Amino acid sequence: MSELTLAPSLPRQTERVQPVARSLAQLTLRRFLRHRLAVLSIGVLLLVALSALLAPLSPYSPTEQNPRENLRAPSAAHWFGTDDLGRDVFTRTLYGGRISLTVGLLATGISLFIGMVVGALAGYFGGWIDNILMRITDAFLTLPTLFVLILISTMLRDMPALNLRNSVVIVIVVIAILQWMWPARLVRGEFLSLKERDFVTAAHATGVGHGRIILRHILPNTVSVIIVQGTLLVAFSIITESGLSYLGFGVQPPTPSWGNLLSTAQVYALRAPWLMIFPGLMIFITSMAVNYIGDGLRDAFDPFARR
Repeated sequence: MSELTLAPSLPRQTERVQPVARSLAQLTLRRFLRHRLAVLSIGVLLLVALSALLAPLSPYSPTEQNPRENLRAPSAAHWFGTDDLGRDVFTRTLYGGRISLTVGLLATGISLFIGMVVGALAGYFGGWIDNILMRITDAFLTLPTLFVLILISTMLRDMPALNLRNSVVIVIVVIAILQWMWPARLVRGEFLSLKERDFVTAAHATGVGHGRIILRHILPNTVSVIIVQGTLLVAFSIITESGLSYLGFGVQPPTPSWGNLLSTAQVYALRAPWLMIFPGLMIFITSMAVNYIGDGLRDAFDPFARR
């Protein structure tokens, strides 16, 4: 009787499904999707970027003046109201988003590239190369950021040979110059740790050159740190551009950016508060979204938190 009761249970034991091993990418994505604020922030950031991309579809020009419609409150015709020259604030905010996002992405890309090169060389070769590059990095870190930003911006604008007057190129270059140090230090730290690993030692033993070891063996293992740092730098770049433009040393009117929209609006802060509210809100929302995405990526890439 016992044999009859045990026999049906044997197939059930053999039919157990073995857990499928997840790849590193699947584990990272799964953990990122658990960060609800980060996922929501991606949607918000995509909406902001799409709105800026579709700015030409607006029925209003970002620069055309209409004095008869100046300082109109938000309405069905002008969703964000109009400014002191009768220009549609909604349209100018969308075009300003184009400039601010472009500055944020390009300045971050340039600074990450410089930082990766400096950090990789310093961390991999060490010795006098590391000492020289890190002393240069420390020197840049000690500079008074705002003063140097204003100084370099003014100098570049006053060089006729460069033909950079009223150009966002000035802002991109200035911001990139003063934020490459942080990725450089992070990449250097990763290289100092990774170059002692067995796979690097094995590559040396097989005669692989320094360049190939840096580019093919070590650098790919620092991608997580670089991506997280990049998200933080995008937010920093957007805020820095807004600050420079607000002070009058960044993107110059009539080209709209979120920063110079705030600068123009400060005179009418009490009379027409919508001129400051909407550009300021866009800066806040975009910066917070990028920071939350960075938090989600940091948690997703953290090997100690991964299950």
